[in-house]
Amino acid sequence: MKLFLNAAALSLLLLTSSCGDAPSGATPLSKEPVSVRGWIADVEGAGQSAIPQVEAARRLQLFQQTYVAVEKAPYISGGIAENGAFVLLDVPPGDVNVVFTAPGAPAARLVLRNIPGSADVVIPGILLRRDSVQLLQPRQIVVRVADWPQRAQRTANIAGVAVPIRSVPVAQMADRRDLPTPPSYAGGTALAIVK
Repeated sequence: MKLFLNAAALSLLLLTSSCGDAPSGATPLSKEPVSVRGWIADVEGAGQSAIPQVEAARRLQLFQQTYVAVEKAPYISGGIAENGAFVLLDVPPGDVNVVFTAPGAPAARLVLRNIPGSADVVIPGILLRRDSVQLLQPRQIVVRVADWPQRAQRTANIAGVAVPIRSVPVAQMADRRDLPTPPSYAGGTALAIVK
């Protein structure tokens, strides 16, 4: 009987401790979470190959070894798709640091500033560096919110680039949880994956 009571007490203790607030220093979940999507083009200094199949295999391996997370938000993290695409959901609005960990770029920080709540941020073509990122297509970055003209007048800052916040109809926000589709690379030659 004592064993059963001790197990029940331990279970209750674990349950109450796991339902508490966010860990110390962590940003709590937002009621207006942001989605951050995009794709990685490459890592600075990574040896590229002129042979399309070898280049496709190199990028595939690179993306499989890359990890992405949001500082001070331990509940948000993920991997990178085979084509370099990523999507982060439940990102807190405001000022956020997205950290990519890849071979040759152990702490590539993507700094997002002034991101409004419920926004969708799409960042195409990111080159990872040792401690920062380079935006390869800064004019193609999109920050959008659903039908709120008051926010349309503001700008967000993505890795030092001022990006106007666009107000769009709610129907256009339906894809905010989808992986973006990067343009083909390595001459359009895909690597066959046999399972």
